[in-house]
Order: sequence, then C-alpha cells, then structure tokens
Amino acid sequence: MSGLNPAQQDAVDTLSGPLLVLAGAGTGKTRVITFRIAKLIQHGVPRHKILGVTFTNKAANEMKERLTALIGGKTVKHKYKKKAEQGENEPTISTFHSLCVRILRRRIDKLGYPLKFAIYNRGDQEGLARQILREIKVGDKLLKPNQLLFHISNWKCKSLNPKQAMLQSESDAQHIAAVGFERYQKQLKLRGCVDFDDLLLLTEQLFREHPDVREEEAARFEHLLVDEYQDTNTSQYRIVKALAGEHRNLCVVGDDDQSIYAWRGAEVEHILAFAKDWPDAKVVRLEDNYRSTEAIIKYANTLIRFNSTRHDKVLRAARPGGEVPTINQWEDEVQEAEEVVRSIKNRLNLHGREPRDFAILFRTNEQPRPFETALREAKLPYILVGGMSFFDRKEVKDTLAYLRLLEDDPDEISILRIINTPPRGIGKKSIENLLNRAVREKVPMWDMVRGYAERPKCSPRVNQAMDQLASVVNEVRSVMGNASLVDQARSLISRIDYKSEIDRIYKEPEDRESRWNVVEQVVNALSDYEEGARKPTMTKFLDRLLLGDQSADNDKEKQLKKNAIALMTMHAAKGLEFPEVYMVGMEEGILPHQRSLDDDEAGVPEERRLCYVGVTRAEERLTMSMSLTRKKWGKARDTKPSRFLYELTDQADNPNYAKTRGQ
Repeated sequence: MSGLNPAQQDAVDTLSGPLLVLAGAGTGKTRVITFRIAKLIQHGVPRHKILGVTFTNKAANEMKERLTALIGGKTVKHKYKKKAEQGENEPTISTFHSLCVRILRRRIDKLGYPLKFAIYNRGDQEGLARQILREIKVGDKLLKPNQLLFHISNWKCKSLNPKQAMLQSESDAQHIAAVGFERYQKQLKLRGCVDFDDLLLLTEQLFREHPDVREEEAARFEHLLVDEYQDTNTSQYRIVKALAGEHRNLCVVGDDDQSIYAWRGAEVEHILAFAKDWPDAKVVRLEDNYRSTEAIIKYANTLIRFNSTRHDKVLRAARPGGEVPTINQWEDEVQEAEEVVRSIKNRLNLHGREPRDFAILFRTNEQPRPFETALREAKLPYILVGGMSFFDRKEVKDTLAYLRLLEDDPDEISILRIINTPPRGIGKKSIENLLNRAVREKVPMWDMVRGYAERPKCSPRVNQAMDQLASVVNEVRSVMGNASLVDQARSLISRIDYKSEIDRIYKEPEDRESRWNVVEQVVNALSDYEEGARKPTMTKFLDRLLLGDQSADNDKEKQLKKNAIALMTMHAAKGLEFPEVYMVGMEEGILPHQRSLDDDEAGVPEERRLCYVGVTRAEERLTMSMSLTRKKWGKARDTKPSRFLYELTDQADNPNYAKTRGQ
C-alpha cells in the first residue's frame, strides 16, 4: 500500500458501509479502486464476493490487469497483449452491460424472453425501425428511422416504458415515436431479441418485478464498487441500489465536474445526492492532480467554479509551475487550422516531440476537416479517432451471423442476414413470408429453414436452397461437434463458400484480399477468445463482440498506439492525457454548443464541464484558439469568443463576457 497519499489511503482503508470517493481529474482513482479491492481481500473478504463495475471495456481491462499485478491470479497470454482472466474465485470486474447480460442469461425467461436471446446492433435496430414506420404509414418527412431510435433510446435511458413515453410526449413527432416505441418493443420480444438499452432496462424490470431474483443476484456479492458514478443513468442507478441495498457495502468513485454524458441519459444528480441516498455515507476527496502542471490546473479550477451546483473541491497540482496556457485568435477556421499545424510542426522540429504527444480537441464532428487538410499538406501523420468500427463492416456482420447458426437457437436477425448471402435464389418475398409465419405462429424461423416446422408455400427452388443451407450447418455441427470453436468456424465459412460473396461484390483483387482478411480477423478474434476463456462458448464470444469488447474501445486504443497526432472530440478524449493539447473552435455556439444555450440551467453547466475535461487532458502545454469568422453555407459570419475563455482567465468582470451570454 506504499505510495498512496493520505486521501487515497483513507479511501482504501474504509472497508465497509457507503463510501463516496470524489476523484478529480488525474488524481489516481483506478489506483484507489484496485488497492481497495486488494485491502478487502487482505481483510478476509472472499475474492468472488467482490464486484467492480465500470462503463467501458478499456477501463474494466485496465482494472483487471492492475488487480492481477496486486493480488495475483490467473493471466492469459494473448497474441498481442497480456490480459487478466477472471476465474470462479476471482473478483468480478465488469461493465454495466456485461454484468446485465450475465444476469439476463440466467433469468430473463421470467420476463417472457428466451434465455438465448440475441442482442441487436445498430444496423438491426434501424432495419426494425424502418419496418415499423412503414407499418404505421409514417414517411421520412415526419420521422426517420434514426430519429425514432433516438427517441426510444432517450426514453429507455430515463427508464420509461412506451405508455409512460406517450404520457410525456409533447410534439407530434414524439407522439408518433411513442406509438413506434410500443411496436418496436413488441417486435423485439416476438423475435426473442433485445437492444443495447434493454440490457439495463430489463435487468431493472427483473429486479423490480421478481424480488427473489434480485435477492439471489444481490447475494452473489458482499461488496460493490462503481467507477465513473457520475455517468450513471436511471436504470444503472436503480440496479446499483438493488444490488447493494442489503449489505450496504457500496463504494462509488467519480467526479461531478466531469459529468458530460447527459445526452445519453447520465444524471449528475446521482453523484450530487449520494449522501442523501445513503445518509451514513463517508465522503473522501481526492484533490492531488498528478497529470497536469500548476499553470494548467489553475485555469481548470477557475473555470469550473462557475458551476454553482457541484461538490466543493479544488484540484492541487503535484507539478509546480509550468507554461501558462495560450489563447489565440485567427481570422477564420482555415487560418486557425494552418496555424495550429504550423505550431505542432515547429514543436516537432525544435522541441524533440513525437506526433503521439499532440492532440487537437474539438466540440463537433464537423470541425476537423480543415485540420485534416492542413496536416496532409504539412505531411504530418494523424489519426481521426472514431469512424467506422471494425465490427460494423458487412463482412464481419455476415460472418458473425453465420457463427450464430452453430448455436442451438439462432436468432431471426442473423438468419435474415445470411439466408440469401451468398445468393441462393431465396427472394425478398419468400423471406417476408417466412418472417410473417414465424411471427404469426410463434415458430422459430430456423425451425422452418431446416424443415422442423411447416414452411409457408415456397417454390421448389427456394425449398431446395433452404434444405442445402440447413444441411451444411447440420453437417458442420455433427462432424465438428467436438472440435474447437475456431475449427467449426473455419469449416462453416469454407462450406458456405463465403469467399464467393466477396468475389461477387468486389471486382478489384486488392479489395477482395482486404475484405477476405477482415473475415480472417474475425476467426483470429475467436481464437484469442478461445485461448483465454475458461469455458469458451460461441454465445459468450458473440456477446462480447456485440457489447463492444473488441469494438469502439479497442479501435480507439489501437488508433492511439500509432505515432500520430490525435484529432478527436472532447467527449472521446475523456480518460486520456497528452503532453500537448490544442482546444480549437472556442466560440459561442460551438463551445458552449448552440443547443445548450436554450437550456442555460443544465445545458451550459454541462458544456462547462466538457471544457474542463478538455483543459485537464493537457499534461504540460495547453493552447486554445478561436476564429473571428466562420463559414456557414459558404458565407463568412462573425463569431463571439466562448464565455469559457473569459471564465478560465478569471475575466468575468470584462464587459464582453456579459455580451457572450446575451446580456
């Protein structure tokens, strides 16, 4: 336990009862969580009775690895990295969604869903949303599929069901969306599927409607630790209370000053009201920042004080002095990009920096275009963090859908995806008839495909195509039953001749090769999983992928390992740090965003927290900039400096500060 400061030590030594650890930016919160788990074990708490929950797979994996280094345990060597493997007698470190999948796999049948439910990804959701809007005769002008899904997700994050959503609807679009929401949920249930938000919502429902299940799941653990508590939405908040309500050994770690996800349901009130929810709670403040220089921390503290509703705390820099942050004004967004890139090039040439030492942070996804242009002209390596995930590609989705067929009860969305891929002569009308019969008769679609249930009237050619598909899958299952998952996957991909699908779509040899390599990488991912898992199953592997275990988090992680300048949104930068940071587009309407200005009480404070997150990403040097004019629809428009530039430089008495706020 050496190396902990007094506040960290206090948090680690508090081993029972409710505990709120207010962990400011760069104050070593992961260290506190892992040391506290080690201390619990040292004091006799059985390892398997400890549950740690966080939000991203990256954070969960980092915690597992640190914990394994502290307390020992099984580790598995993978091709590219060492990763802690949780055995039956180890603490459970999990994301919220992974935890809920495990709970639902055990007991979701209580809610009328099959235990082998499928999880819809975004593409699956959009397909269902499009179908529902057609059924209720709503065109794109009134409501698009992505808009329907936005409303549904927003309601689910607030833990609202379709009837409650209807009561809260105000506009015509919301009323239509609420009607669509009810149909969407019915269709999901009929198909034995859930979406990402349902994982939380249905777990909450399960606990609420079945107290015996809640008691059984809560009894699995004696201690619950929650990381990034400020990011919890209503369902997550209620799940935590349900699991910790009996033993009350709940430790939550977070920072209300870094609560920046209200747009996806996070409620900062959960961390602000923790002591009210748990009246005997102890509060420990971690205020020693080990990341940034004193000059940068001074700006961060000055800025965040303008938020009136927050826990009282002040960051103290462990690194004294430092270069005072710079604020630049440029003529337009093109000059801003050119000057930022010129500055970076100068730092690379004269100050011994590497490209990976720099990050350019922006508020909206439209901003990076001129910076990409300038970086290309300067021949500097860069990465635009984000973009299409590996697991959003067609070849990956197709391959994963085929792997689902190796399970006992493959879901309908997977069958629909591959039933005519590669082409087998099964047309849209035949597929529609199959789906309608499956829904009407409540018959699994796979039973019809393989002839175990009566099919709708189909042509001999369609019947023969379905028989051949079922035969291939059955043969792979029977012949390869005792083989490894990887061997089963290879056999199935070969037998269905998926390579012909790639050859059909892509004409250039280079395209064909790169697409086929993508399929190979799926098999490699399955191999890595199988080598590391205690009891590998195809279901668990596919769940991991759909929960993003190898997706957005890992894609970002892989990108950031490149020696390149990082371009990313301030939201994406949370949890990261860079020696030198450029925050660009510091203008009213961009940061704070125009949408937030309509909600001054909640919107602007969240934008201020986002600005605070950006400032505290910088370790040694921070440069902020704005454009005096910015083009909209091809015409240059004058801009106003962001109010946050006045606030972080302690210029609230400047007359121009009042003007930024329309006063």
